[in-house]
Parts: sequence; C-alpha cells; structure tokens
Amino acid sequence: MPQRDVFHDVVKNALIKDGWTITHDPFILPFGVHNLYIDLGAERAIVAAEKDGRKIAVEIKSFIGRSEVDDLENALGQYILYRSLLQRREPGRTLYLAVPMSAYDGVFSTPIGRVVIEDEHLKLIVFDPTEEVIQQWIH
Repeated sequence: MPQRDVFHDVVKNALIKDGWTITHDPFILPFGVHNLYIDLGAERAIVAAEKDGRKIAVEIKSFIGRSEVDDLENALGQYILYRSLLQRREPGRTLYLAVPMSAYDGVFSTPIGRVVIEDEHLKLIVFDPTEEVIQQWIH
C-alpha cells in the first residue's frame, strides 16, 4: 500500500467536520490484476428528501515538492487515471483532488492551473491545513 500524504489526517478531519462519513481509508479500486489506492472514500447521508446521498473518493496531494508544476503533472496523471477507472467500477462515486489553499492560490490560480481545471473538469477540495477545514469545493 502506498505511503499516505502528509495531509491525509488533515483532509480526513476536514471532511468529517463538513458532515461526511469516511467509509474507506484507503478506497481500494481493483482493476484487472492491479489494485489502486485512492486516499479516502466518503459518503454524505441523506439530509432532506430532495437530496440524494452522495459518494466521493478523495485523492490528497500536498504540493510541497520542489516544483509546483511537477506536483501538478503527477497529481493530474493520477487524477485522470483514477477518474477513468472509477467511472467504470463505481460510476455513482465522484472523484475529488484535495489540495491545500497554498496550492490553489499558487499553481491552480496561474494560467496553467486554470486551463487544467477547465479542460480536465477537475473537481477540487481546497482545504486549510492549519484549521483542518474545507475552504472551498470546486465542481
């Protein structure tokens, strides 16, 4: 099993504070002879009659490497792979990429980041690692 991201527990706590129930830690995605490990699986209970329960999978990335662009390349490749396989295995679950506010305010707010968000339809969870809260959901 892969090593956890440094912000794993931060994002897990933030999701719980936001009303999510962690159902998988990690979310194992078997595909053929391979097992892929998405950091978390979570569900939101039905709150009102007009709202369905939602299921998500969350891949957490710290963006603390030497290059934000390298971190973006790695995160994007993993996100696209997981999203593609998740759509085939569990189409009712939506994949999100969880990133700290510093990454969202950094590389994701540059032209390269905005293009990637738009063209790849990235779904992001922007979190505050100090307060352990979700600052923004980007659908």
